[in-house]
Amino acid sequence: MHDRTLAQKLALMFGAVFLAVGILGFVPGITTNLYEGLDFAGNDGNAELLGLFQVSVLHNIIHLLFGVGIILAATHAGALSYLLYGGIAYGLVFLLGVIGAGDWIPVNSADNVLHAVLTVGLLGGWAAARKEAEPRARVAT
Repeated sequence: MHDRTLAQKLALMFGAVFLAVGILGFVPGITTNLYEGLDFAGNDGNAELLGLFQVSVLHNIIHLLFGVGIILAATHAGALSYLLYGGIAYGLVFLLGVIGAGDWIPVNSADNVLHAVLTVGLLGGWAAARKEAEPRARVAT
């Protein structure tokens, strides 16, 4: 088995965090106002992950799906794509939150800051890892 590249390690890390966040968004106590404030979509609910980040069912599902990027980390090229396109996607979500056009997913100021940090982290990870060569599989002798 070959060693993982930086891109694969970063994609695994981001994917694991997104899976955890998606799951925790449905856990009472970790998400406040879960039963009475968790809407399917939109900005009208008042459920908050850790009492800070506004969430909805759709928002949690998006986190879960984004966490499936762990599967893309199986290859160096897949991990690089995950970092690049994930960074672009979160950049767009950040812009939608700032201009107030993201009514289909809940965003508040904390979400906007987090989306900006994710954009920089994902794109920075892509930039740092893109020149690394994919390791060749070792042949058993």
